[in-house]
Amino acid sequence: MYYLNTDTQAILFQEAVSGPYYADKSLFIKKINSFIRTDAKYICITRPRRFGKTVNANMLGAYYTKGRDSRSLFDGLKISGAPSCEKHLNKHNVVHIDFSTLPDLSPDFDTYLYNILQKLRMDLLKTYSWLEEKECLGISDLFLETGDSFIFIFDEWDSIFSQPFATEKDKNTFLLFLKNLLKDKPYVELAYMTGVLPIKKYSSDSELNMFDEYSFINDNQFDIFFGLLENEVKELCSRQTCLSYEELAQWYDGYRTSSGGHLFNPRSVNRALARGICLNYWTETGPMDEIADCVEHNVDQVKEDIVKMVSGIPVETELNGYSAVEQQLENRNEILSAMTIYGFLSYYNGQLQIPNCELMEKFQNVLSRDSMGELKEIVETSRQILEATLAADASKVAEMLETVHDREIPFLQYSDENSLSCVITLCYLYARKDYRIEREAKSGKVFCDYLFYPKKSGGTALILELKAGASAASAIKQIRDKNYIQKVRSCSKILLIGISYDREKKKHECRIESCHG
Repeated sequence: MYYLNTDTQAILFQEAVSGPYYADKSLFIKKINSFIRTDAKYICITRPRRFGKTVNANMLGAYYTKGRDSRSLFDGLKISGAPSCEKHLNKHNVVHIDFSTLPDLSPDFDTYLYNILQKLRMDLLKTYSWLEEKECLGISDLFLETGDSFIFIFDEWDSIFSQPFATEKDKNTFLLFLKNLLKDKPYVELAYMTGVLPIKKYSSDSELNMFDEYSFINDNQFDIFFGLLENEVKELCSRQTCLSYEELAQWYDGYRTSSGGHLFNPRSVNRALARGICLNYWTETGPMDEIADCVEHNVDQVKEDIVKMVSGIPVETELNGYSAVEQQLENRNEILSAMTIYGFLSYYNGQLQIPNCELMEKFQNVLSRDSMGELKEIVETSRQILEATLAADASKVAEMLETVHDREIPFLQYSDENSLSCVITLCYLYARKDYRIEREAKSGKVFCDYLFYPKKSGGTALILELKAGASAASAIKQIRDKNYIQKVRSCSKILLIGISYDREKKKHECRIESCHG
């Protein structure tokens, strides 16, 4: 069997459950059970890759299918205590299709769709052998003959939209195929789809407008089941001794549930725990390159947004969403929406941010691309600025800041300390290689502008305070008076850096003093 009541999903889900860092999301089944045979039975959940979509799809397939007895698989999971567990366990015909699977030969659209239709028909003929004699052609005919109904689980539904061989006509044909199979069909008990891209349903004549869509931008129903919650990560941490919760949070936290709860990238957390080290495990390079291309050739406003977010300054905006057939990325809203859908940005309460260290590295690479022009040049000189800082060469640091300022990048004009912070962030971008940088970290009595924690023992810690319209000496005094130093007392050497900008004279001043922990 290829799609109908197969063992595949149970086997794959068993592998996931057997892993050392599996987080039990089985109450998702209870939630989905409430949608069966209701007018809300069409569900499309979209998330970035590696956020648990396939694991959950396999879990649903293993739970619902008549194809096997999977009771033992769920006995130890949370769903086993739910009243609806017995009602639906192994009681349904399940058609489960992973649309990202391509035929071995001739990867063109006609072969792709034909391969799906043939495999589905072969499954039906194997289960209902008399179909061929009655010349029944598909599921609709089968329902008329038997009254049998189905749960449809489609993983990676949007895969065709990223295939180079698919034309616009092909994509429309695929949407029509899904419509004819699912829309207003009495044999559909539940239609559950997952993917990265939401469906286009902004017009009344959209083929799949019967689906309710739940994305990173608008999901207040299923958000706790995709990604790892704070308490789940802490529990996973307790299963090992190499990594602390705080380390994982620094690297992989930053997304938010609809209620504001912490949400982690599950694949990265699992990889870090398995390997015992926090690294960049993000693998979705293709969409990031595509978006970077758009940013480079778009209005300066988008570049300004990215520079602000790299600096730790949230961007306030209202996102309108982004769909599978609207991939032109022609304006600011489309680009920022796409970044959120792909998981490159977190969006909560009208604010966009770069979620964590893992994604910050990706954005640093974007700023280093050739077509970023002046921004790339600033990033390239950031190594020299760090070297001058560590050498306590305050005049050299001030001189280089002057050079950056004189380039007059349109969206980096100094109007407040946030603007100054954007320039400082770019000028010290190279420091992220050796430092964990916190902006406005809570330290001492109030907040300091930047703390640079050395990643390696024996490194020099940096405390940086900015002043617009005041002296660099006053910045140093504030660092000492407010006791910012206590946060990095464990470091053997500490540099206090005061940077100021005189708006009238249009001059920078830098002062650097050493301090021992």
